[in-house]
Amino acid sequence: MVRGWPETEAAWLRPAYRRLDVDAVRAAGDAPRVHLADLLVAVAVLGLLLAAILGLLTMGQQAYAIGAARVEAQQSARVALQRMAREIRTAGQSAVGGTFAAISVAEPTRLVLHVDRNDDGVIAGRGETIIWRLAGSVLRRDAGGGAQPVINGVSALRFTYLDASGRGTSVPDAVRSVVIALTTRPEYATPVATADVATTVTTQVRLRNR
Repeated sequence: MVRGWPETEAAWLRPAYRRLDVDAVRAAGDAPRVHLADLLVAVAVLGLLLAAILGLLTMGQQAYAIGAARVEAQQSARVALQRMAREIRTAGQSAVGGTFAAISVAEPTRLVLHVDRNDDGVIAGRGETIIWRLAGSVLRRDAGGGAQPVINGVSALRFTYLDASGRGTSVPDAVRSVVIALTTRPEYATPVATADVATTVTTQVRLRNR
């Protein structure tokens, strides 16, 4: 008997306390219908669904990482290539028509060029001798203030020098065009993205003042 309830009302509530489901079936009638095999099947199906969802999320994350790494490598290569091309194009420039060499060192991974910035016909001032070279994986530029890093993540740099007839040459005074080939990889990326992404840019620059 429920304390505080009349005997008739307590008797009316007893069947409700024995019913545990919304379908008005006693718990004793539902329990035998759930078997261990059913539970294992449900767990297995749930595991498969979770594994598929995890696989999709992983693929999406890898695709994003590879795309971001490719953009980083392309932007770095483009910035460095444009800067090198601009300075090589103006090598030998002088308003007074000096007789200095436009390029004094023409090596596969090292280039030394000269520009008469103060228009005195002499290459002696700061910033008038520019050195481009690859040190490890860092592309460096030295214009008199030390070899400053331009971009990191460079895996290859090669200068090819051409004379006036378009043939290859290693003589600095004979150089009229320079072919630049630059290969970069992302500096900050996951191992998967780094392994799959490499950007190679190439351009040919004509010396305007020779």
